[in-house]
Amino acid sequence: MTTSKHGDLFSPLCPTRQLLDRIGTKWTSMTVKVLAEAAPDEVRFAELRRRIPGISQKMLSVTLQNLVRDGLITRRVEPTVPPRVHYRLTALGLSLEVPLGALRTWAEQHMSTIERHNRRADELSQEPAEPR
Repeated sequence: MTTSKHGDLFSPLCPTRQLLDRIGTKWTSMTVKVLAEAAPDEVRFAELRRRIPGISQKMLSVTLQNLVRDGLITRRVEPTVPPRVHYRLTALGLSLEVPLGALRTWAEQHMSTIERHNRRADELSQEPAEPR
């Protein structure tokens, strides 16, 4: 049972914190993006793996299991040899694409500024200290 502590990000019971714990990985957001682009069609495991650069088979499997568990995607297995496994976003999963899209837009607008700050901080940390 989840008890809510709205607005207190420091509480493990905060809904925002709980959600970020579940979806706050790059693999989750990429998986949701690929499935959203395919919606309402299903996407097979192998196609997901091809469309998400750098993800391992194990990490994709774990990510998909978590998304199924949370009700964000459905999983359908064809009883073939080997089995064919298909995934699709649920209505709940599709609704997640909007806030994730907003986050991608924010990142595209601001990452160059953040990288500029990082470079400047790195330069400052490498400057020799002034003698006293």
